[in-house]
Parts: sequence; structure tokens; C-alpha cells
Amino acid sequence: MAGVTLGDETASLLQRLIRLNTVSPPGNETEAARLLQAYLAQSGVEARLVAKDEGRANLVARLPGAGGPSLLLVGHTDTVRAEPEDWTRDPWSGDLVGGEVWGRGALDMKGHVAAAAVAFASLAREGFRPAGDIVLALTADEEVGDDLGLSWLAREHGELVRSDFALNEGGGDRCVFGGRTFYLCGLAEKTIAPLRLRVTGRAGHASMPALSDNALVKAGPLIEAIARLEPPRTLLPEVERFLLEILGEVPPVEVALERARALHPLAALIVEPVLAATLSPTMIEASRQLNVVPGSCEVVVDCRLLPGQAPADLEPLLRAALGKGDWDLEWLDRLRVGGSGSPLDTELWHALQSWVDLVEPGARLVPTVCSGFTDSHYLRMSLDTVAYGFFPLRAMDPELAAQLVHGADERIAVADLADGVDVFRHVSQVLGESALTPA
Repeated sequence: MAGVTLGDETASLLQRLIRLNTVSPPGNETEAARLLQAYLAQSGVEARLVAKDEGRANLVARLPGAGGPSLLLVGHTDTVRAEPEDWTRDPWSGDLVGGEVWGRGALDMKGHVAAAAVAFASLAREGFRPAGDIVLALTADEEVGDDLGLSWLAREHGELVRSDFALNEGGGDRCVFGGRTFYLCGLAEKTIAPLRLRVTGRAGHASMPALSDNALVKAGPLIEAIARLEPPRTLLPEVERFLLEILGEVPPVEVALERARALHPLAALIVEPVLAATLSPTMIEASRQLNVVPGSCEVVVDCRLLPGQAPADLEPLLRAALGKGDWDLEWLDRLRVGGSGSPLDTELWHALQSWVDLVEPGARLVPTVCSGFTDSHYLRMSLDTVAYGFFPLRAMDPELAAQLVHGADERIAVADLADGVDVFRHVSQVLGESALTPA
């Protein structure tokens, strides 16, 4: 592809990916997998499609190495929904405007997918032989988690994606605190532990409310009690290291958030959700008919626990906050997932810091804990992979990027796509380098 930069190549591939609507459900990720398979074939890469559901295929490819540490480049091809009326442009246009590619999935995470594919393809066509195998896994079903993507691959086809190290989503933001530059690297994530609150009353005709006991009305104070609840705070090791890097010391947990906020509001936004468990009421269901007072009401609460916490650690506090009444709690165990982490100061960590040193001397890589969830969890738990979240965003303000993920007018700078390719190529080239150098 003479005359075309890797950034341009990535932008073009991303435009084509965005124009394939892979909103999950239904997903239809096989269309994206076939597009990527054809793209990789142009560079002599034989990519394999592996599917539990033929309409929702995963793509896997391998660049053989010399027996050193292996690296997995991973990303998901499905996206969340988009409401076109909320967007300035068609969410599936893939328009290139002002150096940015627009569309659903540009940031989460088709841009990352395109960069990983281009990095892999460019190394293959250059005849590069890495220290250890480089594996590419571009997978389905991350947004909903119906066990069709990396969870299934890691469990049922572990030999295809097993690796020592992995790079996924969940970090890479460039932040400036106190005049110093930091790049975030996701090392761990909280546990998704949703629960259902059932409130009971007595149904009746809505025209005579005094003869009934409205469960929806009774739910109101309980919802407010959940929203007000403040679980105890603790400093995770990753958060301690983050604070040490940006503040020069680790403050007591009681003042950690205030110290971070005094330095920069963004620092507080990074720290706050990972100091404690969080509870967010998100869904409610009561009467399904206008003139019927509901005799029952169900509230679903999105609860995120710190790594290492279990529902039993939070439940006594939650029950005390709700008090006595006509309600009961049910933890939705089948939806519980996450809570894993990877160690710091590994070969992968140092490879990423060496990239940061090259692009911005003096900047520091700092660990973070993801308040959400990524597929890295399945790699850590099923395959014992050291998995980090890192995709550099230097051209876009991190607060804007956070608003655009799952939001309207999602887009990514071509410059950031080029950086993504660069970091994937760099890590692929330097990982295990020391093991091949004679002492």
C-alpha cells in the first residue's frame, strides 16, 4: 500500500467496519469478521473464523514467534445501540471529517480493532518474526455477554487465544495533572454484581387508591435510600500506585478523593468509582396497565463491587439502609462477572512504558482500575494471561472521549488510530527482546 500511511490505512478499515451495523443484539459480527479476514489476506495472513453461532463469528490469527513471551491483541467487533435522531451524522456513515472518523464503535471499539488488525497485517507483510507468538483475536459479543465471544473462546478453544500477555481496551488516556503527563493503563476491574429489589403491596383500581397499597410508591424511599448509600472506602494497590505517581504520596483513604480533586477534577473522576462499591438503580417495573395500582414493584440495581469483594460483604449495609418493610433482595448471580486483575511491573508494563518514553519523554505510565467490565477478565481467569487495557488517546481530550463512548456523535481522531497501530507494533517488537539478547 505504497503512499498510504498506517494511520490512513487504519482509518479506511475503520470506516468500512463502522458501515457494518453490528449492534448487539443481534450482533451480526460475522460480517465484520469476514471483512477483517479479507483485509488480512491481502498481507498473506490466514485468519480463522470460529463461531458458536454462525452469525456471530470470532476471528483468530497467529504470527509465529521464536519461543519467547506471547502477546494477544484483542478487541470486540460488536457495539451498543445508537439513536440516529441524537446524532449530528448517521451513526453508521463512517464519515471522515476534520481528521476524525465518525460512527458507532469508533471509540468502543472498532477503532482499536482496526488498529490491531493493521499492526498485525503490517508486521506480517514485512516478514517480521517476533520473540514470541503474536495472536490476533477480534471477537463477538462483548457488550451483552451471551457467551459467544471471548468467554466461550477462552473456555472452549483456549489453545487459539492462550498467551502470556494481552492488550485490550480499558486504558490509554493521556492526562496532565499538576503539569506532568500520565498515560493510564488498566490493570484490574470491578465485579458486576446486579441485584433485584422486590417491593410488595396490594393491587387495586387506580380510581380508588385508598383501597390499595401502591408498591410503586413504597419503592420510592427505598430507591432513594440505595442512591444515598455510601459503602466504606478502601485504597486498592493500583489506586495507591496511581495516587503515589500523581501526588507524590499516598494520602489516607478519608482524604484521597479530596486530594485528587484538588489536583484536577479528572483525577477525582478516575479515583472516585474505584474507592468503594457503587449502587445505581437502573430499571423499574410495576403495573403494566394505566388504571391498575401495582401490587408489586421490581427495581434492578447495577452494583459494582471492588476486586475481592463479594455480595455478602455489602448486603448487611444495604439491608440496614433499607430498613424494615415489605421488600426482599435477590442477587442476580447468573449476571455476576468480573473482579479480576493483573500484576504490575511485568514485561508488558515495561514495553508500554518504553513506548511512552519514545513518544513523550518524561511522561509516566500509571495503573488504573476499570469501573466497568472488559473481556480481559476471561483471559485472566481461564488462561492466566496478564491482560492490560491500553489504547492511546492523545489527540482527543479524555473527558470528551468518556462522554462519547456509548453516546451520540462518537468519533476518533486518525492521529489516535495511528498511535494505536504504533503502540501495538512497538510492543510486538520489543516484548521478549531481552530474552533474545545474550547476557
